[in-house]
Amino acid sequence: MRRTVRGANADRLERSCGRRSDSIRFGPSAYGVERAEVYISTRGFDPHRHGTYGIGVATAGVATFRYRGSQRVCLPGQLQVLHPGETHDGGPGTEDGFGYRILHIAPELVRGALGGRSLPFVADPVQEPKPTVRPIVALLADIDDPVSELSCAEIAVAVADCLLSLSDCPDRRRATVDIRAVELVREYLAAHAREQTPASTLEKIAGSDRFTITRHFRWAFGTSPDRYRTLRRLALAQAAIESGQSLAQVAAEAGFADQSHMTRHFKRTYGLTPTRWRTLTAASSTERLETNRHLR
Repeated sequence: MRRTVRGANADRLERSCGRRSDSIRFGPSAYGVERAEVYISTRGFDPHRHGTYGIGVATAGVATFRYRGSQRVCLPGQLQVLHPGETHDGGPGTEDGFGYRILHIAPELVRGALGGRSLPFVADPVQEPKPTVRPIVALLADIDDPVSELSCAEIAVAVADCLLSLSDCPDRRRATVDIRAVELVREYLAAHAREQTPASTLEKIAGSDRFTITRHFRWAFGTSPDRYRTLRRLALAQAAIESGQSLAQVAAEAGFADQSHMTRHFKRTYGLTPTRWRTLTAASSTERLETNRHLR
C-alpha cells in the first residue's frame, strides 16, 4: 500500500533548536491498512486528500486543520476522522507543535465489514474519546504490532462500528450470536495458537465471513479472535519461561514474531516484562523449596 501520510514538504520539516525533531514513523502495514506516528512543530501539511479513511488520535500539542470549509482544532486525546477524498491540511496550533497516531484504512475493507452497506459519514471530524471510539484508541496504542489477517479483520470491524456509532445514522442492530460457529473458532485457535492461522481457515470452520466471525466472537467471549490467540500464546510463553527456556526461544516457539513482539504483549497483559516475570517466579519457587525443606 502506498504511503498516505503526505502533503508535507520534506524540506520544510526542519529541526528547531531545543525542540523535538519533526518526524513521520510508520508501523508494520498490510493490504489496505497503514499506521503512522507523526510529530510536526514547523510548517505542516499543505492541502491534500487521501483515498482512504484517516482516523487519528492526538497525542500532544494543538493541531489545527481546515476541513470541509471550516477551521478545526484537535486536542490531545481527541479523535480525528477524515473521509476518503476530502481535502484537508494540518499544522501546529502553537509553537510547541503537535503529535498524533493515525490509521489509514481502505474504504473497501470498511464496506466489507459493513456487509456491503454504504459507507457511513461522520460530519464532525473532531470527536471526544467516548466509549464507542475506545477500540480505535486501543488499536493505535502500539503501531509496532504486526498486522495479520485476523488483526486486519479486527481493525476493519472496529473502524466500521466506530464510524457507524459516530455517523448521523447509527446502526444499533445486534444479531443473535452464532455460538456453535464461534466455539469451533475458539477451539481451533486454542489448539493452533502457535500457528499463523489465515482468516480464510476460520471462515471455512465457521461457515461465515471474517467480519461476522470477529463481531460474534467478541460478543461471545469479550475479545477478538486475534487477541484470544495472543492470550493463548502468552499462556504457552509463561509455562516455557518458568521451565527455564531462553526468551528468544520462548518467543519463537510460542508463535510470536520475535522476542520484542512477545515482550510488548506480555507487559501489556501482565504488567511485567518476561524477564521480571522469570525473576519473580524463580524467587517464589526457591522460597517454596526452602519451606518444604524445613517442614521435613
